[in-house]
Amino acid sequence: MTEFDKIAVIGERKIAMGFEMIGIQDIFISDDPKEMLSMLRSTISSKEYGLIIASDSIMSQIYDDELRKIEAMLKPVVIFIPISKDASEKESVAQLAKRVLGIDISNLKNK
Repeated sequence: MTEFDKIAVIGERKIAMGFEMIGIQDIFISDDPKEMLSMLRSTISSKEYGLIIASDSIMSQIYDDELRKIEAMLKPVVIFIPISKDASEKESVAQLAKRVLGIDISNLKNK
């Protein structure tokens, strides 16, 4: 991403608050997966964002062919993060970062 690319976060308040605390300003909060899908489509079509972080609860509303398109896009990169109770069975954030961004964050430490 270039320094001009923006980051958007779409999801429930418990997801959004964490990203807001680290300084991400474009936060779209909803508990309704259909509304979140609408927000996702709008942020993708705006072409303003280089990265969109979205709750995985949106995925229940996306048809398979649209999901494949979203996952194959180079810009913006859309990352679905787990919010559901069975998140432990899903891909960890570290595994997701390595797969999507090519970065191993499991060895990073706060300095």
